[in-house]
Amino acid sequence: MTQTTIAGHPVDVDPEGFLTDPGAWDRDIAAEIARDNGIPELTERHWQVVDFMRERYLRDGAAPSIRTLGKASGVPVKELYQLFPKGPAKLAAKIGGIPKPRGCI
Repeated sequence: MTQTTIAGHPVDVDPEGFLTDPGAWDRDIAAEIARDNGIPELTERHWQVVDFMRERYLRDGAAPSIRTLGKASGVPVKELYQLFPKGPAKLAAKIGGIPKPRGCI
């Protein structure tokens, strides 16, 4: 675990840059993580996915798979890959301040 500063907030991250405490997350942190990962601005559709990921993680204790994300978030899988080109589930989780979904490389 490493401490870093994101959007002016000191946060702990794992070796891949995922926040270790989802409670430390806010939308400013999300926007900076997105920019650092090639998404210059989070649109309403991005937020729809990020918010869905966070809600599912906080409710169930695990992030949804890409398949579940595509079916239940209201954003089709094809669009997910357009919104989050480096891997939708992994990148949306990172931006959302939750751990990397199981099964993501």
